[in-house]
Amino acid sequence: MSSTRQDAWTHDEDLLLAEIVLRHIREGGTQLQAFEKVGKELTRTAAACGFRWNSYVRKQYKSGIELAKRQRKERKQNNQTLEDKQQDTDQILEAEVVASQEEKKVWDFEELVTYLKDLYEKAEQSSLQDENIKTNEERIQNLEKQLYYLASENEKLLKDLNSIQADYKALINIMERARKLVELKNEDHEQKV
Repeated sequence: MSSTRQDAWTHDEDLLLAEIVLRHIREGGTQLQAFEKVGKELTRTAAACGFRWNSYVRKQYKSGIELAKRQRKERKQNNQTLEDKQQDTDQILEAEVVASQEEKKVWDFEELVTYLKDLYEKAEQSSLQDENIKTNEERIQNLEKQLYYLASENEKLLKDLNSIQADYKALINIMERARKLVELKNEDHEQKV
């Protein structure tokens, strides 16, 4: 007779723990911060969350951890390249402004309007790109959640499949033994006859 503990972890709690820890890994945070956040949501201590992660959940999400680490590395590289591009753009704009100021100290009204329109268009394009980045990041997070869920389901189904295969082999062995016993009884019966 097995009784469930009152503080036993449910599958949903394990999923929440995995999701938050993997997100912290992906975003460059620490696992301790993740344990504290999960602890607050589940009314458990950070130590309990850390113990559950290290003793059970982490083993089920090895591929997810590797994926999150790769994404963290890619994100760092992308942020660095975005910062470099922004610095390059700022330097080019400054150089253009300085060059145009040196070229013409006095602008006529039409040139000023054209220049301001160009700046306005560039600002709109960068804001649209920022919105696209945000929506794509949200999509990625949703797809990652689905990926982690499907990975855990896949592991569960593989375990079930292995169990069924073992049961099937045991059943085949039992049937084979029974068939041999029937053959032996038939041979004994024929010999007696």
